Amino acid sequence: MPRRRSASAAASRGARHGRHGRLGRSEVVRPPLPPLDGRLDRFEITVGSAVEYLRGTWEELRDVRVEIVAMPTHDRGDGIPRWRVDHTEKRISLYRVPIERLLPKGHDDAMHRRAAIEGAVFQAVAEYVGREPWELGPDASEY
Repeated sequence: MPRRRSASAAASRGARHGRHGRLGRSEVVRPPLPPLDGRLDRFEITVGSAVEYLRGTWEELRDVRVEIVAMPTHDRGDGIPRWRVDHTEKRISLYRVPIERLLPKGHDDAMHRRAAIEGAVFQAVAEYVGREPWELGPDASEY
């Protein structure tokens, strides 16, 4: 004699699968990702925007690789370096921890941190191209 399914088993199966067996599946599109808002993300975005601005102004910077390194592996006599310029390999290395952490007391907020990051980028690029940082703007020919 064939077994009959109970009404509750049929109802639960129908509720789980739906008419065509697709009801309980997940969505095709995932929910949006949270915005990039970590300290490392903000540092990379700030460096990237400053470098792209300078590359648009200075032709010499188009082939230069700008990299972000956590800490310097070498020591200078005049203090902890914030960047390193290597003309032979066409590379500028920015040291994230000294740039972010060695701000003067009372200047450790988002605005001053961004200014310090952009200032380090401009100073490193100025050293690479052999100019002063204020000469890197779009009207550099006036200087």
